[in-house]
Amino acid sequence: MENQITQTGIEKSLSIYFEALNKSSVEQAVGQYTGDGVFMPTGLPTATGTSALTTAYGNVFKAIQLNVAFKIEEIISLDSSVAFVRTQSNGTQLIHATGQKTEELNREFFLMKKDNGDWKIARYMFNQPR
Repeated sequence: MENQITQTGIEKSLSIYFEALNKSSVEQAVGQYTGDGVFMPTGLPTATGTSALTTAYGNVFKAIQLNVAFKIEEIISLDSSVAFVRTQSNGTQLIHATGQKTEELNREFFLMKKDNGDWKIARYMFNQPR
């Protein structure tokens, strides 16, 4: 039962996060992180903490518009408050500077932590499988 509750909570948090990516909502994306959350995007500096996350996501959304769907590949609970999640996302990105639309395919790895009863992203990194 606890495992199902954990999975449901994590799925909810990540659904909100990916919705934020598609809406280019900095506030919603950053809101899915813990206060000391870390974002490690491919080819860009690591962002740590709410202020740096806000800047990083603001810069990402100024550069691109995402239209992606995600699939959870696995959730591994370490205990009742920490879990690893592996996902895959695919769709398109619109590059604002050029107007070019390109395919977007990523593998993502999340460390999730329970924060005030809600599952939040504590660490997140991704890469492209090609």
